[in-house]
Amino acid sequence: MTTSPESLSDQAYELVERMIVTLELPPGSVFSEGDLSKRVGIGRTPLREALQRLSSDRLVVAVPRRGILVTEINVSEYLSMLETRMVLDRLIAEQAARRATPEERRELREIATSIVEASLNEDSGAFMKLDMTCDRILEKASRNPYAYQAVTSMHAHCRRFWSVHQHHASLLESAQLHATIMKMVANGDSEGAGAASDALLNYLITFTRTALDLD
Repeated sequence: MTTSPESLSDQAYELVERMIVTLELPPGSVFSEGDLSKRVGIGRTPLREALQRLSSDRLVVAVPRRGILVTEINVSEYLSMLETRMVLDRLIAEQAARRATPEERRELREIATSIVEASLNEDSGAFMKLDMTCDRILEKASRNPYAYQAVTSMHAHCRRFWSVHQHHASLLESAQLHATIMKMVANGDSEGAGAASDALLNYLITFTRTALDLD
């Protein structure tokens, strides 16, 4: 069975986003479509579609006669993005608590346990994967495509910032804050899920200001 162009584009998007978020493609780096196509093993047409999406997400920008540039982190824009993410994340958490299926609630309980275990083992790679899985389940469970479409790229920017500055952070505290959101959603506690989401975003804002020595 052949893979559709749409799914290849989605695969390319996820692969390149992961490379950016994990700093395999660090801020300020430049690459060509051809070289990247070889690295990810996906043809240029679906890769180009993926790069257009990443450009819309402000993670890359095309530079004439140079190639594709991975954007730098703009501090003022990043802090504004966190303020926006707080509103959307709270909405998603509250709606997910009301609308999640029994299977989604079960998955969230399992991930809540696993993400704390990953932090106790100081396994930042596992933590990042579980964080991404958590976001995807919550976004789907909210049954609000407009909210999760708007917030997806913000989560990618936050994961990249975390990768750059994680030496300033407490992996365990972050994991516990994520776990609380997942448990509240799994329990169907909409008010608690919203409050837990705000607590995580307040932590991320404090972490950002500490990492950048803004206080």
